[in-house]
Amino acid sequence: MGSALLSIGTRALTANYAKLQTISNNISNANVAGYSRQDVLLETSKGQFSGAGFFGKGVTVVTVTRAADKFLTAESASTKATAAMDSARLAQLQGLENVFPTGEDGIGYSASQFLNAMVDLASNPQDLSARQVVLSRATELASRFDNAATQLDTLQAGVSADLKTSVDTVNQITANIARVNQEIAKVNGVGHSANDLLDQRDQLISQLSQFVQVTTLPAEDGTLGVFMAGGQRLVLGNQATNLAVAPDTMDSSRSAVGIMEAGGGLRLLSQDTFTGGEIAGLLRFQNTDLVSARTGLGQMATAISARVNEQQSLGLDLRNPPGSGAPIFAVSGPTAGNASTNAKDAAGNFLGNVSLTVTDASHLEASEYDLAADPANAGKYLLTRRSDGLVRSINNGDTVDGMTVNVTGSPAATDRFLLQPVTRAANGMKTVLSDPKGIAAASPVAATVNVNNTGTAKVDALTVVNNSINPAATASFTFGAVNGSGVDYSWSLFDPATNTTTTGTGTWQANQPISLNGFELQLKGVPTNGDVITVAPTEFPASNNGNALAMAALRDEKLVGQRLNGTTPAGGSNITDAYASLMSSVGVAVQGAKTSSQISSGVASTLAQQLASKTGVNLDEEAAQLMQFQQSYQAAAKILSTAQQVFDTLLRAAGA
Repeated sequence: MGSALLSIGTRALTANYAKLQTISNNISNANVAGYSRQDVLLETSKGQFSGAGFFGKGVTVVTVTRAADKFLTAESASTKATAAMDSARLAQLQGLENVFPTGEDGIGYSASQFLNAMVDLASNPQDLSARQVVLSRATELASRFDNAATQLDTLQAGVSADLKTSVDTVNQITANIARVNQEIAKVNGVGHSANDLLDQRDQLISQLSQFVQVTTLPAEDGTLGVFMAGGQRLVLGNQATNLAVAPDTMDSSRSAVGIMEAGGGLRLLSQDTFTGGEIAGLLRFQNTDLVSARTGLGQMATAISARVNEQQSLGLDLRNPPGSGAPIFAVSGPTAGNASTNAKDAAGNFLGNVSLTVTDASHLEASEYDLAADPANAGKYLLTRRSDGLVRSINNGDTVDGMTVNVTGSPAATDRFLLQPVTRAANGMKTVLSDPKGIAAASPVAATVNVNNTGTAKVDALTVVNNSINPAATASFTFGAVNGSGVDYSWSLFDPATNTTTTGTGTWQANQPISLNGFELQLKGVPTNGDVITVAPTEFPASNNGNALAMAALRDEKLVGQRLNGTTPAGGSNITDAYASLMSSVGVAVQGAKTSSQISSGVASTLAQQLASKTGVNLDEEAAQLMQFQQSYQAAAKILSTAQQVFDTLLRAAGA
């Protein structure tokens, strides 16, 4: 009887001590990240049968359990991955926002200052100081474009560096998960959970979720398989698969993330493989936000440089003798690259190549393009505009969106090409005109109104619009009778010897220019029968401001992003509106990312709190249990003391 009481007391003492030890461990690890509250599972020992019934034999320690919730653990990791993705993209977008400042620091303001300088030049076209101001403004504008492009390059370099750091961290974490898996598998057969190892593995998966979103799959041996979206294996058993950063197959200036295969090769993964985590946020910023900013900047740089150079070429400069204006700006040209996986010959040269030619800068889109063979039409190609996904089937040599696409060689059916008509245009943009006298402020032709005219018609503007003009020819317009809302006129072109070369008729309409010989003549007032207006070669180019006024008018011309409605240009923006639109799009992206980050961070924080409340340590609760089992331990010790006294009494009785 005494031995049974002693056994019960010993078991009670052991059970209560186990409880006290576990509670103390919980209190010690209350502030340790990833620690799950542990508890001792007790059960009543099997009773002993006697003639008087079953007598209890005390308590048995079954095992030590951990508070765990698979659903909350998985959801917490998933929401953490989403929050990390949104946070990483937001941080990069805030850096991108600084590339496009507002006010006087912006490209739009600098473009306005350059074109406004043309107004000052038009007031005094012979003034060399005014001409120098024009060149200074042009240099400043080109510098701002180039500086913005350089900042975008810096952001790209930062993204590549961050991707490498993130991938290195992922590889370290997956290696640790594989190691912990092995340790768990070793103790899996003993019938008890390795609580601390399971906590460590859950914490590692939570850390991994900050960089990539993963799913897990438990195995019978206690290990946990870890996979990315699309079934890409990161950890299986005690084996981890490494990720690596490599140049993108389509554009080597960008980075892509790949997975190391068993044979040692690297297989690059699609951006869609990464659905959460910092890596997903960085890739989305690089491949979407940064590209959009680059193409928008390049579109503006190409459009304004091409249009200014075009108008400059239509005027006369201040040299002696006067000549056509030389280009003011230079930008980087369009590029078209092969995918690194495209077919090559024995010497390593690509079998097919693509080149681009800008035919009309005002029609260029702020986009990149994918080009591949059209499987449904032999000899044709599918051109996909990345900005909106528009797909068109084109022939070699077709002109699309202001560019001509030329394919050379014999590309394979599976070859792919990346077309970048404006992506790098702003890089290295500069002024190539250094002589102030080289600014073509004068128009090659000038208009005069016959002194004997009786109508109210005056010359509002005379603008040379293309290089088809023959600046040596003289045009004479003689107005006749009213025709509806307009006035009929006849015209004649004369060569320098005053010989008539061509003649024709037309009808003048208010607010509509008269187009002839590469120029447009805009009138204000109304001509009457017999009125004559003459457009002749400029006699004194040094004092003529016609082309300076035409360049100043570019402030309001919709020279960026026009689209063709059939053969008619439609839409588009002037340079300041285009810059404002680019700033706005970046600002909207920042605000959207900020909202997404706030929401996803809030959800992740809520899930983390729910998980902590379910699996974490409550110090008040642990303190209460500590007192409870301290008393139980003392009571168990009293049982042993009582058993000892009973045993001693029996011995004395037996000895008597």
